[in-house]
Amino acid sequence: MELSHVNEKGEARMVNVSQKNVNERVAVASARVRMKKETIQMIATGQMPKGDVLATARIAGIMGAKQTDKLIPMCHNLPLDGVTVDLEMDEEHSLVHITATATCVWKTGVEMEALTAATVAALTLYDMCKAVDKGMVIEAVQLEKKTGGKSGTYTREK
Repeated sequence: MELSHVNEKGEARMVNVSQKNVNERVAVASARVRMKKETIQMIATGQMPKGDVLATARIAGIMGAKQTDKLIPMCHNLPLDGVTVDLEMDEEHSLVHITATATCVWKTGVEMEALTAATVAALTLYDMCKAVDKGMVIEAVQLEKKTGGKSGTYTREK
């Protein structure tokens, strides 16, 4: 099997996508943050000392997606057409569910951008709440779905 990110000497390289076709690429990634019941209640009632946790995490996730190529060494700089980050509170289970969607029309996929958006949103949520709950857990960061490109559609099995 030929590896795309190494040359014939086994050295790391960035894949040349110049011959690939441009088409719409969409990726959806998710993450969750588990916390104490008191912490999620503080988020829900707007009592967190650092301010609006969900709005800040949403913006941070979007900004993170836009910086993916600066964080992940072999990622291409993609012309993102859209990034959304949705955060849903599950007070019953003391979780915040994060879903990030990245879209572009380009030669390579946006999986890493969606994963970065979900992760940065989760990290920001942690940062915003750590003063009251250092035991939060970021978990289940994963690709949910991707479309476009030579490999076609992928949907994570549940």
